[in-house]
Amino acid sequence: MKALSFEQRPLPLRLQQYLALTKPRVNTLIVFCAVIGMFLAVPEGLPPMATVFAATVGIALVAGAAAAINCLVERTVDAVMARTRARPTARGEIGTRPTLVFSAVVGGLGLLILHELVNPLTMWLTFATFIGYAVVYTVLLKPMTPQNIVIGGASGAMPPVLGWAAVTGEISHDALILFLIIFAWTPPHFWALALYRTKEYARAGLPMLPVTHGPEYTRLHVLLYTLILLGVSLLPFATRMSGWLYLGSALALGGVFLGYAIRLYTRYSDDLARRTFRYSIVYLSALFAALLVDHYLKS
Repeated sequence: MKALSFEQRPLPLRLQQYLALTKPRVNTLIVFCAVIGMFLAVPEGLPPMATVFAATVGIALVAGAAAAINCLVERTVDAVMARTRARPTARGEIGTRPTLVFSAVVGGLGLLILHELVNPLTMWLTFATFIGYAVVYTVLLKPMTPQNIVIGGASGAMPPVLGWAAVTGEISHDALILFLIIFAWTPPHFWALALYRTKEYARAGLPMLPVTHGPEYTRLHVLLYTLILLGVSLLPFATRMSGWLYLGSALALGGVFLGYAIRLYTRYSDDLARRTFRYSIVYLSALFAALLVDHYLKS
């Protein structure tokens, strides 16, 4: 029996496949950090809810469009990796043209919402983030250098800055501190994943750090960047952006992360690397949640 083409499939199935292109789980963390930035940008009280809603929708749409481009560019790589081979582009279920049209429509709508209902600064910053992830990181950095995660991490660290700009119309030093936290978090987060996926990255021909420099070198850098992250995570308290509740949370969460990094360096196992990767997601979410709770306790 001949398989149905993508256009012949039931609409709910096609919508589900398009949704998969936006990487919903990754997008959720992006939007969460952006929303936290919106609330932290207001010294007292709540930000305008209409702005929060419009900015959240706009940022989510543009992030989804960037993810779709990433899926398209990396479809051959995704096809040989266990964690990504089920993506519709990797399976050949959605072709180049539908993916490009989807990304253009979704991304364009998101930028329009940001320009008309939020402010032009947020729209341009979000567009720059789109270019940084979909083009600079995906097309240029990832296949060319083992420092792809470090350099490309700048686009991934932008969500709280976008949220901040959406509410205030400007970028302050506090917003840049939030940027630095995610920027420092990105290398140990992704290199923990790369450590237990090294063979897959090598088979895909991607120059990830454990492929080019070996696992021990990568484990050392996970430890070093985790130490940097721990120091950077204390900046909100040092600059009086946050109070004691956040400080305690940052030290506790960072201490657990550091414990994982030390064990990863001294007695490595794939299972430990997998647990480190999973904890890193919990860490970032909990850290930003602590910032939000502390913010309203102070005000």
